[in-house]
Amino acid sequence: MKEKICKEKMDLVEKLGVHIETGEQLAPVAARILAYVILTGKKGTTFDDMVTILRASKSTVSTHLNHLQDLKKIVYFTKTGDRKKYFVISKDMIFQHIDAMINEWQEVKALHLKIKNYKEAINAQKVEEEKFDLNFHNDYIKFLDEASTSIEQLRTKLTENQFNI
Repeated sequence: MKEKICKEKMDLVEKLGVHIETGEQLAPVAARILAYVILTGKKGTTFDDMVTILRASKSTVSTHLNHLQDLKKIVYFTKTGDRKKYFVISKDMIFQHIDAMINEWQEVKALHLKIKNYKEAINAQKVEEEKFDLNFHNDYIKFLDEASTSIEQLRTKLTENQFNI
């Protein structure tokens, strides 16, 4: 059973790592480290565990751990009587991700509003059969507003510590 869970975890580390690599524009090993830390949870993971499990050199893991800490994506804690550092995700990472999504959606919304306004101005000068259909822009802008509201509500709940990440 434990082997199955370990295999499942490593499969997820790879899939999540690829997703993080492209979405966050991180180096492959940094993305795998972040994925592994996310999937390890609150107990944290040590430097030695990551070197062994991710099969990367000590210098590579060290470099990427430092980079991820600089980006405020991971933090570490220590345990009394234990010299090891235990790495976990930073709550700031969640907020960074949510804020980036909201900013991206607001930029896309602003662009669609400009396009819609342009098309409306053109429509005012054209005959009915040549007019732009604005339904897509209206629906997409509505979707972006609803998605932004929803993710902002999640951010508020996280801020109020209603979720235990």
